[in-house]
Amino acid sequence: MRAADLSIARDGAALFPAALAADEIARLGERLEQVIDGRPGRRLPDETSAGHLLAPDGAIGRIAASLISGAARPVRAVIFDKSPASNWIVAWHQDRTICVRNRVEVEGFGPWSTKDGLLHVAPPIAVLEGMVTLRLHLDDCDDDNAPLRIALGSHQLGYVSAAEAASRVEALPAFVCHARAGDVWAYSTPILHMSERSRSYGRRRVLQVDYAARTLPGGLEWRGLD
Repeated sequence: MRAADLSIARDGAALFPAALAADEIARLGERLEQVIDGRPGRRLPDETSAGHLLAPDGAIGRIAASLISGAARPVRAVIFDKSPASNWIVAWHQDRTICVRNRVEVEGFGPWSTKDGLLHVAPPIAVLEGMVTLRLHLDDCDDDNAPLRIALGSHQLGYVSAAEAASRVEALPAFVCHARAGDVWAYSTPILHMSERSRSYGRRRVLQVDYAARTLPGGLEWRGLD
């Protein structure tokens, strides 16, 4: 199967090639260097570094709006920088937490955690199923540069524990998400995914942004990007 044949509804993933031009990627990369600050990954506390790109009418925001709703808003953003100096393996898993403003005990939400000083909680799977995760590639990503591997259709499995993830993947077709700088891969947020260590001498920088269109219940609020 080719990347162009994938769909979010059926497969849980879709490729949007050349979402940003080379000059836009270069400018964004310069701004994000201050955020990365030599770390392998860091959550963006606000939209300053990404500017208008993540807004509903921005190049990235428009993709999210086309997939879930015109009400889609960025609720979390992380910049990853995999390189020879900072290299790691990510086993098969689901992204299971969301970033919120305050701690309110609501049935179905938990456990709680703090990452980069920001409050996170694991929500019911229905919340994640209403979200989309966009990954903007700032560098080319081939077989040597730790492409994301996804299990097609796994976004429809509901909650999958870490202990079950590898065995559940065996029954599903896997897909390797190659990318060129400026491409955006879109994923249904609960999709099972993993990545190997990079075998490249270059960097693999990815800006990952979670989008949601619905409000949270019981007084919980998305942390968002102020």
